[in-house]
Amino acid sequence: MTEIRIGTRKSKLALKQTEIIVKLLEELNIKCRIVEISTVGDKRRDISLSRFGGKGAFTGEIEKALIAEDIDIAVHSAKDLPVLLPEELCISAVVKRGNPADVILLRKGDILRNDMTIGTGSERRKVQLGEKYNIKDIRGNIDTRIGKLKNGEYDAIVLAAAGIERMGFDKDNELEFIYMDAHEFIPAPCQGIIAVESRKDSAAADITEKINHRDTYICFANEREFMMEMDTGCQYPMGAYAQIENESINFRCFYKNRKCSLNFKTDKNENIGKIAAVKIKEQL
Repeated sequence: MTEIRIGTRKSKLALKQTEIIVKLLEELNIKCRIVEISTVGDKRRDISLSRFGGKGAFTGEIEKALIAEDIDIAVHSAKDLPVLLPEELCISAVVKRGNPADVILLRKGDILRNDMTIGTGSERRKVQLGEKYNIKDIRGNIDTRIGKLKNGEYDAIVLAAAGIERMGFDKDNELEFIYMDAHEFIPAPCQGIIAVESRKDSAAADITEKINHRDTYICFANEREFMMEMDTGCQYPMGAYAQIENESINFRCFYKNRKCSLNFKTDKNENIGKIAAVKIKEQL
């Protein structure tokens, strides 16, 4: 294969994440070409994400291009992936996970108060923030949302730490940052992970498998297994976070108002996502 065509969303963050994949592939002497694709989630910013009825708002058009062989691989924020992939496709690689946490952003000098209006479009974040704040829906790319914070439309907003850090917004001296503990304020499944999607048994899949980060993939697979077993999408509040430390995998998750925490040796983690889902369902 002389060149890999990489499909991605047009947002600045999506392109930044795609550049990470390009760099890794170029280190293998693979020539890359980026193909920018508009998704329905980008086009319909007037609709809250929960109203899309599940995941796929930011991946559908890109997956169609992949199946049609207009592109060779697709790069996604792993948390945007639908619960089930098209039969022809697979995740051939994930790269080392970025910061999985959520971050509350405020204007410089502000402190978090109960009377604040906080912007988020995530049901998961709304539930974990609780009822003491005025929660207001927000859509748009990271820079758009930060702009709305700075111009006073919101007192605070909640974003994924990985996106902020990849874009360099964590160095913005006009903002205050409150990093949430990912063990307590549980992230979305696969938050902070960049995934490479390919056609099964393709040359591109074989190539991209070489950049796969094993520990991140174990966490990715278990968090997605939990999501699949719960059989839900982003319209329900749900989080899952797996972390590998000292040959053990720690798994924390929640669904609606139920939480579960598990710890397994890494060589016995194949079904930890499923086990966690069963324990959550027993509480409902």
